[in-house]
Amino acid sequence: MPETDLTVTADDGTSLAGTLSLPAGPGPHPAVLLLHGSGPLDREGNTPRLPLNLGRPLADALAAAGVAALRYDRRGAGSTPGVWEESGFTDNRRDASAALRALAAHPDIRPDAVGVVGHSEGALHAMTLAARQEVAAVVLLAGFARGGEAAFRWQAASVFGGMPAPVRLLRRPLGALGERVLARVKRTRTDVARIAGLRVNARWVREMLVHDTRDDLAAVPAAVPVLAVTGDKDVQVPPADLDEIRRLVPGGHTEIHRVPDLTHVLRRDTGRPTLRSYRRLLREPVDPELLALVATWLQARLREPSGAPAEERRTTRS
Repeated sequence: MPETDLTVTADDGTSLAGTLSLPAGPGPHPAVLLLHGSGPLDREGNTPRLPLNLGRPLADALAAAGVAALRYDRRGAGSTPGVWEESGFTDNRRDASAALRALAAHPDIRPDAVGVVGHSEGALHAMTLAARQEVAAVVLLAGFARGGEAAFRWQAASVFGGMPAPVRLLRRPLGALGERVLARVKRTRTDVARIAGLRVNARWVREMLVHDTRDDLAAVPAAVPVLAVTGDKDVQVPPADLDEIRRLVPGGHTEIHRVPDLTHVLRRDTGRPTLRSYRRLLREPVDPELLALVATWLQARLREPSGAPAEERRTTRS
């Protein structure tokens, strides 16, 4: 699989360092932009403490299916300059938009066959890109369909439910503490704040809390196909939101998969899902069936300019 360095110039002039993976053979090729989750993630979706290692296996699977992929280091991570704590949720979305434009403009890429794949926070930005820019297909891995604060509260309750029994006995006092911390973050006006002695990306939190993904989902053009996948053991986003995603996206081209035993880190766990299992799960590769699903689905949707496979378009017109 040929790979080349590709630097994206963000709207403020920051150079986002990335990798463009190309299929074998002559181009131009269909392509997707890969968007990772929250935090100071490099192009592979890694932080020193939590190496998701999603970028390369996904790019490899896509290249084998004839689809190119661009992934890049977030601000303050890998080879991209900056301080990630100072980047807001909307900054991340603007950087993703710049990367999508750079990908579509590349000479080895078909500009009429560019899609986006987002995981976790990346799925939220993928929804916005689909609603605001021309994309040929969208893949949402562990995305949600609700307001940011409602999603945050669902996640907090879900994660707390997986804590050891002695911790769960402290639900009321810890819940009250959490409410005070959340209220304090909401009152901040700076990019970064120190809360309970910790340096917090306060603007990112404020912007995420007021972001409602339902607005973007309802604005996706009817002709754009959407694949939404969430594991039924995801403790960070509600798997039940898959039904709401399908209901909200116009056009009837939305396919949803609630994958048995799949967790938020895209590995399967037959036991009780908790955050504490992540380090063990991340010693395993990304779920191969998930990679195959995404690659096969995108291969079919991006092989022709309209975004939908030929047989699907014939069915729609009949």
